[in-house]
Amino acid sequence: MTARILAVAATLLAASASAQAQVPPLNFEQAAYVTCRDAHAMQPQARQALAVFLADHAARYRGVAIPENEQGAQLAHLVRGGCTLAPDAYLFTVIDRALVAELAKLPKRQ
Repeated sequence: MTARILAVAATLLAASASAQAQVPPLNFEQAAYVTCRDAHAMQPQARQALAVFLADHAARYRGVAIPENEQGAQLAHLVRGGCTLAPDAYLFTVIDRALVAELAKLPKRQ
């Protein structure tokens, strides 16, 4: 995954003062049901790994690549906004909807 999306994914959700360490899910079946609120409670590194894993999965399914330029940052901002508006939404759904919103602008996967 690109360095830009990693950096932006790390700031995807602000760390909660009362957050407790959680282990990120090990497979997609578990990861798909993590809500934005659950991700927010994770440690930053675990949250980043989860967001990158889900973004990569959604991008592969949609047949696009996540660029490391301003488009990648725009996707991360859309995800952050989606999670802010709907903290009980599944993180994967928010990431996928952000990809769909920008689908026409994203480069095709090779």
